[in-house]
Amino acid sequence: MARVFEKQDFPPRFVELKKQLIDSNPEAQAHLTAAWTDLLTELSTATKKFKEQGSDLVPQVDFADLGTLSQESIANIKKCGCVLIRNVVDREEALGWKQAVKDYVAANPTIPGFPEDNKQFFHMYWSKSQVKARSHPNVLASQDWLNSLYHAPPADQGNPLDTPLVYADRLRIRHPGPTKWLAHLPHIDGGAIERWEDPGFQGVYADILKGNWKAHDPYDLQARLHVNSNIYNRPGQASIFRTFQGWLAMSDTGPNEGTLQVFPNIVLSNSYLILRPFFRPIPSPVSDDPLDPKNWAFDLSTPDFPGIFPEGEYFHGPRLSDESHPHLHVSESMVSVPRVKPGDMVYWHCDLIHSVEADHLGPTDSSVMYIPAVPATAQNLAYLDKQKEHFLRGAPPPDFPQNQGEIGFQYLGNDKDIVDPVGRRAMGLPVPASA
Repeated sequence: MARVFEKQDFPPRFVELKKQLIDSNPEAQAHLTAAWTDLLTELSTATKKFKEQGSDLVPQVDFADLGTLSQESIANIKKCGCVLIRNVVDREEALGWKQAVKDYVAANPTIPGFPEDNKQFFHMYWSKSQVKARSHPNVLASQDWLNSLYHAPPADQGNPLDTPLVYADRLRIRHPGPTKWLAHLPHIDGGAIERWEDPGFQGVYADILKGNWKAHDPYDLQARLHVNSNIYNRPGQASIFRTFQGWLAMSDTGPNEGTLQVFPNIVLSNSYLILRPFFRPIPSPVSDDPLDPKNWAFDLSTPDFPGIFPEGEYFHGPRLSDESHPHLHVSESMVSVPRVKPGDMVYWHCDLIHSVEADHLGPTDSSVMYIPAVPATAQNLAYLDKQKEHFLRGAPPPDFPQNQGEIGFQYLGNDKDIVDPVGRRAMGLPVPASA
């Protein structure tokens, strides 16, 4: 079930945060309002297109062709913010990993997951299948290519995009049937109120905050090197920087079969998300259409940030709905990724709005192993060093709830399961001199 947050007020200091972010002099206000109006007009056209074209909007490429894609194809991938890469791993190998996962779960029935009475999302990290999949040369090569879509920092600072790293995450084996899957409604990972409050994120979205949203570059790595996506130390929040989130398919799964959905335009979604807190519907609408730009006005008087949910000392989100972000039409404009087969991989930009289909009407399980693309930034390398020690013990990775984890489990993965030098480097493990 979807988690429901009790209504809590935002701290009054967030009014001052808004005023710090936005120049409220009349000229700047007029510029931002014009940018907002322009954005809403483009969103209206784009969301209609999303509803009409659906899965066809998600680019598909073959792993073998990554090095020879046209600039037009690359530009389309970057615009969408999502890509399906086919044949990253052999079909039979991926199916073998899924069967080994099932055997691992059967041998270690205390693995936590949900729903508790019929586990389908597993809080497990170090099965041999997961260890082998993350360190597979083709999987890492696909991530190396994805990292290269970002702009590297100046040469004298080194290029963290050259070396993909492993980030351990979980998996799901979702069963078909009438049960609604509401645990992953439209949302964005990797930072909640931090997207406005953190100085690093303010740099990432600087053009948007100035009203120059068309100049926003979601692939500028330099701006992201100083982001703190968890300034309140909220448990379960990723502390690393992922260029793309991703998963490896372990089943034949298509639309309406419990697959991933995305909002397929990263600049439009980022721009609307960041500007939305600074605009409110006017008390007396001037037209019958509540989404008409004329019915919205610039406003810095409230501390609210739509889609962010205060909970005690923490903040959750962004979670997007037709109520909180009406111009996105997420109930209709989210598109399902095309049909995948075992061994295919789907990746989506770290800022992209995504969800999991509520319904699974297919005949078989919808199974994926979460494997993101992670560059070798200083922050990520520091995390990798800690993650390695947890791996060698069978403990949960540092970003996840700390407990006994898989220590002592049967068939637990270990460093001997990672043979290829590229995979060992990506895990922070020593590489034999002869390799």
